[in-house]
Amino acid sequence: MISALHNIGSYFLLLARVFKKPDNYKLYWRQTLHEMVSLGLGSLGLIAIISLFMGAVVTLQTVSAINSPLIPLYTVGYATRQSFILELAPTVMCLILAGKIGSNISSEIGSMRITEQIDALEIMGINSASYLILPKIVAALFTIPIIIIYSMFLGILGGWIVGAYSSMLSVSEYIYGLRWDFELFHVIYALVKTLFFAFIITSVPSYYGYYTSGGALEIGKSSTKSVVYSSITILIINYILTQLLLI
Repeated sequence: MISALHNIGSYFLLLARVFKKPDNYKLYWRQTLHEMVSLGLGSLGLIAIISLFMGAVVTLQTVSAINSPLIPLYTVGYATRQSFILELAPTVMCLILAGKIGSNISSEIGSMRITEQIDALEIMGINSASYLILPKIVAALFTIPIIIIYSMFLGILGGWIVGAYSSMLSVSEYIYGLRWDFELFHVIYALVKTLFFAFIITSVPSYYGYYTSGGALEIGKSSTKSVVYSSITILIINYILTQLLLI
């Protein structure tokens, strides 16, 4: 319990250093653009494959679960859309990104700590926490919502492919279900969740990387901790936001 409170306190103290006024805006902006390309382009392929196949599987499972002739087949499109917009795209994809992006961030900053590059920045008078972490957080807040919208589209496309290339349901029924009872607020709710998750995906691994100590073995341990704790935090925040915004 004391260790957990110590980590929470250290995390917020680090964030206070991260959000101090930058010394050189041009340098920070250049670093943010670099991080946007790194975080965004590096994740598109993985998210595309997972979203497409998950959309197809959700559609197949929903069709197979409908046994009653009283339930119209267009509800399959509705169920696929709601599943992807409300939960699969914002939460599941962010958990996947927490594993991919989070471990990379923790390893990168942890390596800099072990090789004393962070100490060198501090000696030169640079706020190392802000210089290393702030561009990653800003880049994630811009790029991850775009990745999640991309995931929503591909997940729904996966269901459409099932309708187009199987005899289980028709494309027209699927599209009618997609359009049926659509609420824009559900997309806004998903994007609000995504912004919180994007902050967690970058700040929690940065914390564990920044305070890595020891040798190369500790970098692996920091990466594992960062993925575990950022995933748990995402699930807790997901529950709280759902209670506040959707219920």
